[in-house]
Amino acid sequence: MNTKMTQTDCTMVMAVCNLTELVRGQDQELVDRLMPVVRQKSIALDLKLVDRIDAAGIAALISLYGHARDAGHGFAVANPNTHVQEILKLVGLDRILLSPHAAQCLEEECLSAA
Repeated sequence: MNTKMTQTDCTMVMAVCNLTELVRGQDQELVDRLMPVVRQKSIALDLKLVDRIDAAGIAALISLYGHARDAGHGFAVANPNTHVQEILKLVGLDRILLSPHAAQCLEEECLSAA
């Protein structure tokens, strides 16, 4: 899983490259990768490439949000496409998770994670 990380004043914006579906089977890898980060700093996760999300993907986002909040940090979702945004709105997470300003900090190319 490749990621692009951009540091703003107090939030790290992360884009998960090549992730087009946040569904069962990919949810745990995302949580495992981001859990240590959300425990140390605020994160905005750019989902512009994600076309599909299911209950497992939503649960992964909720889990990351909860762990970030428990650690005193923020967690948000930036730049979801219309479908993903509708799903988040349908389940009532749009008010909690959407961050319209975070995606502005992202650059075009993705970096390979170490």
